Amino acid sequence: MNAVFVVLFLLALVLLQWLGENYHLRFDWTSAARNSLSPASVAALKSLDKPVTVTAYASERPNLRKGIRELFERYQEHKSDITVVFINPDSDPESARRAGVRFDGEVVMQYSGAKENLDRLDEESITNALVRLGHHGERWLVFLGGHGERSPDTNANFDLSLWAEQLRKRGFATRVLNLAEHPQIPKNTAALVIAGPRVGLLPGEVKFIEKYLADGGNLLWLGDPQPLYGLGPVAEMLGVEFLPGVVVDPASEQITGNASAIVVTSYANHPTVRNFRNVTLFPSAAAIAMHTPEGWKGVPLLSTRAEAWAETGVLGGTAQLDKNKDITGPLDIAVALTRDHDNMQQRVVVIGDGDFLSNRFLSNGINLDLGLSIVNWVTRDDAYVNIPVRISSDRTLQLTTTSRVVIGGGLLFLLPLLLLASGTFVWLRRRRR
Repeated sequence: MNAVFVVLFLLALVLLQWLGENYHLRFDWTSAARNSLSPASVAALKSLDKPVTVTAYASERPNLRKGIRELFERYQEHKSDITVVFINPDSDPESARRAGVRFDGEVVMQYSGAKENLDRLDEESITNALVRLGHHGERWLVFLGGHGERSPDTNANFDLSLWAEQLRKRGFATRVLNLAEHPQIPKNTAALVIAGPRVGLLPGEVKFIEKYLADGGNLLWLGDPQPLYGLGPVAEMLGVEFLPGVVVDPASEQITGNASAIVVTSYANHPTVRNFRNVTLFPSAAAIAMHTPEGWKGVPLLSTRAEAWAETGVLGGTAQLDKNKDITGPLDIAVALTRDHDNMQQRVVVIGDGDFLSNRFLSNGINLDLGLSIVNWVTRDDAYVNIPVRISSDRTLQLTTTSRVVIGGGLLFLLPLLLLASGTFVWLRRRRR
């Protein structure tokens, strides 16, 4: 009986050894699954249909190579044709020089004839590099300037520099174009961005925009509840109308404390927003009506609840619907337009609020996800539409001044006093015995 038990036990050990070598199960129970790839990284890998070669120029230090290998093993679990090769820059300096390597541990990633050098290795850097490598060709976003528009280059709350920074990380190039100085929209423009002018455009500038659209150019128009500042002919050409007033929603007011700060929780069946589940915040939006001209197709992207309306009066105190003056909901606050032009699909998105992408409000909800998804769709980069943005969760602990004082004082003074008091108490009790 004992012999049978020993044989079965040894057989079980051999079987476990065979299972361990041939089948790999991995569980990540860390906070926010920090040792696994995020959905954004997995989605980026799925968009790559060709092999990726990773060449790590790392010396023979075991910990250095081990860290690089373990990091890319997470990516290889989702894309098996990622190849990792190590080259020692000390023994092969010529190869490192040709690759433009400057640091020990620098990585060169290659995909479909393109390459990127990475001297910083973390999930965010690697995934953003994969996204850039996966894009085809140069993609220029040209921002209209010279009329007080939101700028991608300056850091005021009103401007778009944080959004532009995220765009550049994902392979877009941005520039500001003043048509009064350079009266032509470049031919390599992937999309023109009109982001809330505050000064009227000259008739000649408007004609350049009209010609750009007539020639099949893509457009992202971030409007506001205000005059069109000369862009009326462009709106008429596209068949869009900015309705008067500011959209208000009593339900959103209970969440945001501001009737004109609209929370959107449901999205249209459109590639740009199809898989969105979380909320987006629009601080001050105008409603948009579509009168689609011949040859164009228009669909709403974002709409309000039926209880919302466009307030045409002065906002103040509790918003009240005036059915004789105000425009009742549901209302569209973002629309997408398409038409076929020269065997390509021309794409336009018009949004009644530019604040949602501004530096002040970009971090609210999934505003950033929406902004990036829209740009990818407008520029016809469909493989990257609707890919989640956040690669790692925010584990930063933000403390108020009062909290820091309480914690610091407790550790420096209160805790030692408690220890001293407890020690004194124990010593007095023992002495009385």
